[in-house]
Amino acid sequence: MCGIVAFVGTRAASPVLVEGLRKLEYRGYDSAGIAVHAGGEVAVVRAVGKLSNLDAALARTPLKGTVGIGHTRWATHGRPSEANAHPHVSGPVAVVHNGIIENHVALRHELEAAGVRFASDTDTEIVAHLVARALAAGSPSLEEAVASSLRLVTGAYAIAVISKTEPDVVVLAKDQSPLVLGIGDGELIAASDIPAILSTTRDVIFLEDGEMVVLRRTEKDGAFTFDARLRTVAGQPVVRPTKRIDWSPAQAEKGGFKHFMLKEIHEQPRAIEDTLRGRIDLAGGDVVSQELGLDDSVATSIDRVYFVACGTSAHAAMAGRYWVEALARVPSTVEIGSEVRYRDPVFTPRDLVIAVSQSGETSDTLAAVKAARAGGARVLAIANVLDSAIPRAADGAFYTHAGPEIGVASTKCFTTQLAALLLFAVWLGRRRGTLSPERAKFVLGALAHVPALMREALEDDASLRLLAKRHLKARDMLFLGRGIGFPIALEGALKVKEISYVHAEGYAAGEMKHGPIALIDDAMPVVVVCPRDDHFEKTASNLQEVRAREGQIIAVGTKGDEELASLVAKHDGDLVTVPACAPEVVHLVTVIPLQLLAYHMADLKGTDVDQPRNLAKTVTVE
Repeated sequence: MCGIVAFVGTRAASPVLVEGLRKLEYRGYDSAGIAVHAGGEVAVVRAVGKLSNLDAALARTPLKGTVGIGHTRWATHGRPSEANAHPHVSGPVAVVHNGIIENHVALRHELEAAGVRFASDTDTEIVAHLVARALAAGSPSLEEAVASSLRLVTGAYAIAVISKTEPDVVVLAKDQSPLVLGIGDGELIAASDIPAILSTTRDVIFLEDGEMVVLRRTEKDGAFTFDARLRTVAGQPVVRPTKRIDWSPAQAEKGGFKHFMLKEIHEQPRAIEDTLRGRIDLAGGDVVSQELGLDDSVATSIDRVYFVACGTSAHAAMAGRYWVEALARVPSTVEIGSEVRYRDPVFTPRDLVIAVSQSGETSDTLAAVKAARAGGARVLAIANVLDSAIPRAADGAFYTHAGPEIGVASTKCFTTQLAALLLFAVWLGRRRGTLSPERAKFVLGALAHVPALMREALEDDASLRLLAKRHLKARDMLFLGRGIGFPIALEGALKVKEISYVHAEGYAAGEMKHGPIALIDDAMPVVVVCPRDDHFEKTASNLQEVRAREGQIIAVGTKGDEELASLVAKHDGDLVTVPACAPEVVHLVTVIPLQLLAYHMADLKGTDVDQPRNLAKTVTVE
């Protein structure tokens, strides 16, 4: 996930672009750059690292010009380096891009066969070469060169293109990546998100997939006029009125949501799409494995998968264990990182240790990784922060594409970890021969459908706020689940504890009668994760046991499940439903109402949702 900005005006473009990128740095922070029309050329300055490094580079090499584009990067293809930083240049053309070009390998081979030499490892550079080739072949305008190039591209993109052949023009286009156009007073600006344009204008147009916009400045008799013309990539004109944005700057940073956590809960469908994009081969029933950094031979040479993680990541790892054993038939175990480092664990060269960490810097997990490497085990890191300590210490890294998560209580990082772990289990099963192509196609197809199911589940936000209000005086809560529903119950309980400061415990539903049942009375809400999966009948019987002890039932079930609805209604309980889906992926969706319940309980209590007491986002100390 990256951020792009484009500007056409009469004032200096560089400060506008950099300030816009500053508002987008949450979308990427491993490199940044801008390109500006200056003196008949396209001048480019790029820097590795945070935006402050670009500031320093521009102080050494100022760019004077009033038309330009900018980019802040979160790497997907190629490690952070100046060569891989945007903008990418080919001949007269400079391009910035957010998204993934899925057919980049085929296009790169075609261009290399024609004599094109690449300067980076990115997929984005392909677009620059395609547009430059179209101009060289006689395309009548930059607009048409971009349109014809994009017809060759498959994938997700929001792009901005400039060329020294047309110094008063910026061409932008989008498909499956966000892009908003701002209409200012004597200037035009476009960006990946609203905060980047609010200092220029509050009048905006949101582009739809498959659309382009041409920003043009025209001078006549010393006066400038500005035009933003919308069209589709196919060439059809588009007419759309502007909308007025009345958000405060603080609201803009949060996308109009009250808290970052709520914004991040609602970002999960997009985050899952980004994590899956370019990694699924539905036709072949397989996972594209280049990003793992592990040779396929690793899959057949291991005897055990050993998950290491802490906190929310440990709950994701527990789900990963279920998937690895079910789909790849490899014995698996999960250990808390802080427990590994203070005993004498046995690791062997036939172990694959999977270290799961949102930040990639969790000290206990990092120590476990070092112990695993010392024992000869191979290590795969699953993390959200590129080039962080744990991926650097591992043999391979599989990055989630959640984007920066500001709220301390993790939401989208958790669900993207689940998606990544399921992808890994499919990859492992296919290579060990335990998972047929047909079965893999079914699982991957179900996973690809999860973002749509999440969006549907998020529509119940208002009813979950009412549910939270009904149980606001609870001092204790119990969360129950079976199978993968067990780590989901643990995660639901953790969210309530973290941000609402209510004592909550997650248990395997079958363990309820081995102790926790003694706590249940008419004052205790008991959340039972009970969708229509292989464990439904057993979990439903546990629900009945809760009600027999007068517990307040909150059931999370499948929409249209009349049996569960009748059972809950009979006991005066509350029923929350999620859309019906395959058992392998249902718990990526059941976690949504648990996150919303915890959020609304905390918000109604007035706690500091985004920065709960005593907690830190990245735990780098013991």
